[in-house]
Amino acid sequence: MLVGEKAEPVKKFFDGLAEVMFKVTSGIMMVAPLGVFGILAPVVGEYGLEILLPLIMVIVAVATGCLLHIIVVYGAVVKSLGKISPIKFLKGMSPAFLFAFSSASSAATLPLSMKNAQENVGVSKSTSSFVLPLGATINMDGTALYNGVAVVFIAQFYSESLSALDIVTVLLVATLAAIGTAGVPGAGLIMLTITLAAIGLPLEGIALVAAIDRILDMMRTATNILGDSACAVYIDRSEHKDRAFQDEAA
Repeated sequence: MLVGEKAEPVKKFFDGLAEVMFKVTSGIMMVAPLGVFGILAPVVGEYGLEILLPLIMVIVAVATGCLLHIIVVYGAVVKSLGKISPIKFLKGMSPAFLFAFSSASSAATLPLSMKNAQENVGVSKSTSSFVLPLGATINMDGTALYNGVAVVFIAQFYSESLSALDIVTVLLVATLAAIGTAGVPGAGLIMLTITLAAIGLPLEGIALVAAIDRILDMMRTATNILGDSACAVYIDRSEHKDRAFQDEAA
């Protein structure tokens, strides 16, 4: 904008690059089921079909946890602290939510999150430009939740009992590991090794959840995106108390 027409080639270059990345992501998503099948096949071959039912239960547990976290925690934050309707918030952020769910990448979803937060939810540009990139780096609620569920599943598979101290350790390590998780697909699975090592569970247990990690990654990434946006709503409200939101306590 400051340079004017001379900057148009640069703008067109980055717009084109974004379109290319969208096409690449779409292509990857088309072949992702084949990759998941390839990862799942050796696990089923080694442990038998009885491993499938527990894996389905893990998916259900993570999905339920993420859904409750979104409705209860994020809903309460935007309603009581952000002073806007949770329904309007979820509706406004739905494009970013769906893109995060499909791409499993917080970093790739960041531009769309900022756009939705500003245009659909009413967050100022200054707030979204600071809070959302920061949240995409250190705010990983869904990843922490996933770590807890995965650790319990692996412990049960190896018939290992978790003491109260182990559970507290999982809570602390999963939270800290989630803060350092990169906003790219599959990063949560790598961070799971830290949690397993902290309580002495076999690292080989990662192979048990690796087959369904893509599905779990989609859930936790979508949860992370909404968490970042809910924080942005609250921060923007606290910084601009005199400015009415688009949907004041609807």
